[in-house]
Amino acid sequence: MKGERIGYAPGVFDLFHVGHLNILRRAREHCDRLVAGVCSDDLVVLLKGRPPVVPLTERLEIVRSIRYVDETYVATADDKIAVWNDVGFDVIFKGDDWLGTEVWNTLEARFAKIGVEVVYFPYTAHTSSTLLRQALDLLAPATAGEERAALPR
Repeated sequence: MKGERIGYAPGVFDLFHVGHLNILRRAREHCDRLVAGVCSDDLVVLLKGRPPVVPLTERLEIVRSIRYVDETYVATADDKIAVWNDVGFDVIFKGDDWLGTEVWNTLEARFAKIGVEVVYFPYTAHTSSTLLRQALDLLAPATAGEERAALPR
């Protein structure tokens, strides 16, 4: 549809939590159509050095089910300009934990040249996938030990 403002909200969306929901909700308020970019498992390994806890197919299903999301896009490379070529968004959304970083300052300049607006939303500091993963990592050894202790001898 002509004149439609398309928004793009990229993320890993691993261990989906309220911070993810907040970004998607706020993003949808600033566009007519919202595309959520979900990083492929291989891209997550490249970016974070470890695989996601939740595999891509399940993360896609979760994100697709959010009422604010009109469409999903699987990001296989960390090149937002290439994604723009594929998706054709007018505005891109990120958490403000990225505001002022070298990577996003460079992206803002590149996007400005092609007429794409960059909008940052407040980061949900009390909840993050990193914190959830750290908690799971702390619990995993204890849980594994309890399971071993429960095995018959």
